[in-house]
Amino acid sequence: MNDLQPMRARVEDVQVETPTIRTFVLRPERPVPFRAGQFVQLGIPGIGEAPFTPSSSPAVAERLETTVLRTGFVTNALHALEPGAEVGLRGPFGKGYPIDHFRDREVLVVGGGVGLAPLRALLYHLFSAMHWVRRVVIRYGARNPAELCFRRQYAEWAALERVDFLETIDRPAAGWNGRVGLVTTLLDDLDIDIPNACAVSCGPEVMLKFVTYKLLDIGLPPERIFLSMNRNMSCGMGICGRCNVGPFFLCKDGPDMCYADIKDIPYALG
Repeated sequence: MNDLQPMRARVEDVQVETPTIRTFVLRPERPVPFRAGQFVQLGIPGIGEAPFTPSSSPAVAERLETTVLRTGFVTNALHALEPGAEVGLRGPFGKGYPIDHFRDREVLVVGGGVGLAPLRALLYHLFSAMHWVRRVVIRYGARNPAELCFRRQYAEWAALERVDFLETIDRPAAGWNGRVGLVTTLLDDLDIDIPNACAVSCGPEVMLKFVTYKLLDIGLPPERIFLSMNRNMSCGMGICGRCNVGPFFLCKDGPDMCYADIKDIPYALG
């Protein structure tokens, strides 16, 4: 397949997650096998294209879901689409999450805002492989209750055996009886076996920075911290040079980077 030539994908459904986030259920003209953490380029003719990480199960190649935060020109156009519309799809690109590193470990998954979307594909994979991970601990935060993504699934996830789920919002809100505080506050009282754990995080860059610092503080070594750094990716093949972090190109060497590989690169985390 030519990575520069998009295939057609039909929008089968549009799910409203929050006032600013929608999930698009896509049916590509041919199956798109992908690994959790890889990304695709979605394009609208005459508008442009942008990278998005599938938020659906990697076990399903015939259709995929992408969860999109409305932030600008391309995402505004995507949010205006209705079922039956067509988009262009290129990819998948990137390496995806290093699943083999999670074997026989407790996996801590830390998300913020729409950052839970790439992590949902990973969660689907982990939930189907609970026989080879010890436990899955999910910590997630958003600005307010209305911005909690995939809220309809929290009870389902929390009910799974050996899965621990907890969410928070940044500031108090009317009618909210759950935890309040940045997602990093959920890492202060973790019940987790640090020597046998690894962590994966995805969210705004400032969140990634402080989550990383907190994980280091509680004893996780850099080689067991993995960060989804979905930024500035354009061509998907390491040619345009927009997404480099030191010697790495996020679009082909990531976008999920081990902190041990980037910790000595100035401004790697902003």
